[in-house]
Amino acid sequence: MKNAIQLMFFFTNLKENVAARTAAWFAEQEADIVFSDDASDFVLLSEAVPDAILEIRYYSTYNFVGDRIDGYEEPLAMLTSEAAAALREVSDELMGKGYRLKIFDAYRPQMAVTHFMNWALDTEDTRMKEYFYPDLDKDVLFPQGYIAEHSGHSRGSTFDLTLFDMNTEREVDMGGTFDFFGELSHPDYTGITEEQYAMRMLLREVMMKHGFRPLAEEWWHFTLDNEPYPDTYFTFPINSDSLLGQLDNAA
Repeated sequence: MKNAIQLMFFFTNLKENVAARTAAWFAEQEADIVFSDDASDFVLLSEAVPDAILEIRYYSTYNFVGDRIDGYEEPLAMLTSEAAAALREVSDELMGKGYRLKIFDAYRPQMAVTHFMNWALDTEDTRMKEYFYPDLDKDVLFPQGYIAEHSGHSRGSTFDLTLFDMNTEREVDMGGTFDFFGELSHPDYTGITEEQYAMRMLLREVMMKHGFRPLAEEWWHFTLDNEPYPDTYFTFPINSDSLLGQLDNAA
């Protein structure tokens, strides 16, 4: 009985902690974070890097939430023009090695990040647990940083991507799937085959060569080193009108 009471107390405190962090984050936005709905420096990835393959997971229901994510109104990928130029260089080099880029996510509007935060607070919704976090209780995803208060994706120069082998016409086996929460996703994880590890390192090396920095916890995640908006989080939704509106204003 004592252990049951202690466990209940732990989870009550955990939920209160998550709720407090969420409230504190929203309060912080008023003072420290710049939001913008200006898409004038953004371009479509399909136009900037025409060889890339798009599989926009948050437009679909095959993601860790299990629903289409707020703000993903069309299956498009957007990015800043500076990031687009660097990613085109990456694509050109990898094409010469027999690979295409496959993009899972690029610019992510702040409303999508808020959707993730709200989902993390609903501990009853574990529909996608077996696919994306089978070894973790959902209660720990927010406290352990798997779901963050804000995302570099919202600054427009961060990507989630993998390689597509043009010879086999298949996605390269990286030894772990996109958005899997756990140590398996760390780029330097050694519990995979030598070939899988080599493919992770190939992606990492070419991305870094062209000015992108990796993330220690996710083999698929890269951010432009000299990103043009390091302190700005964008809010416009992912749809054709967001960019068309900027063209209309310019005209």
